[in-house]
Amino acid sequence: MRVGTFVLAAQFPGQGQGEALHRAVRTAEVAEEAGLDSVWLAEHHFVPYGVCPSAVTLAAVLLGRTRRLRVGTAVSVLPSVHPVALGEQAALLHVVSGGRFTLGVGRGGPWVDLEVFGAGLEAYERGFPEALDLLLRWLTEARVGAEGERFSFREVAVVPRAGELIGGPTSPEVVVACTSRDSVRLAAERGLPMLLGMHCGDEEKAEMVTAWARWAREAGRDPEEVARIAAGHVSAGVVQLADRTREAAETLVKAMPGWLKQGLDAHVTVDGRHRAMRDPVAYTELLCSLHPVGSPELAADRLAATAERTGITRFALLAEGSGDLAATEENLRRLGAEVLPRLG
Repeated sequence: MRVGTFVLAAQFPGQGQGEALHRAVRTAEVAEEAGLDSVWLAEHHFVPYGVCPSAVTLAAVLLGRTRRLRVGTAVSVLPSVHPVALGEQAALLHVVSGGRFTLGVGRGGPWVDLEVFGAGLEAYERGFPEALDLLLRWLTEARVGAEGERFSFREVAVVPRAGELIGGPTSPEVVVACTSRDSVRLAAERGLPMLLGMHCGDEEKAEMVTAWARWAREAGRDPEEVARIAAGHVSAGVVQLADRTREAAETLVKAMPGWLKQGLDAHVTVDGRHRAMRDPVAYTELLCSLHPVGSPELAADRLAATAERTGITRFALLAEGSGDLAATEENLRRLGAEVLPRLG
């Protein structure tokens, strides 16, 4: 199994934005020290739910702070950025990091971001496939031009080319955040692994993996290729460790609802549509029931059960749910020292 940590740079009530960002950087440093496989960075705009507005920028910082850790975006919001600009940044990080960068992309939501960045609602509702295809071309070809509905420009040279990495993969790994059947099918048809959210249980994730495999085969991929790509699927979740399961859950139930309410209430839709937000306490309790929240033994058992049910062996686990830096660091160290050995 490959176990990493998911970093939201969450701003908890009473905290400053700098405090949240400092915790994000320390989380990556401690994750590497603890023997974790990777760190995954979220991106949000204008809300305290997460105060990192550029996952690729923070990824660059963390790639410079670490030596072994794989650093990925979870995710870069594609409708809010030009895919060529994102492709240039991804290729740069891929080459200078020696291939340690993973580009996770997603559609985001119908938020005011679309207005601020000038993309418009159309980019969210219909433009994701075109943007994704242009991004993938940029990461694999030497020259790229476009004649699409949203992007149209003369052919230009790709500089730097991701293939300039010596002795490593010719392009950065790309994963797609999937929250709907349409996004699952899009990832399957493009031959890309999925990032599945922490709100999903094992049954729902297993159904998405099954559907992805079927659509990948229908797109003409043979079983061996399907299996190879599927090994890159990532399951997002929450981890909180304590000697007793009740103690671990209490830590999250005390801290997370305040952050969730503050963060989710700050989201503003671009067109005034109503968005029903989850009840913060109920959502926290749901996460505790789905993910490795409890003793190290329970945590290892839950990760193993998810892998067995879904076939996913790659995890991005939120460790900052306490909102406290020292507690987050201890959580990561226990994950590395007491859970990973149980997973073999």
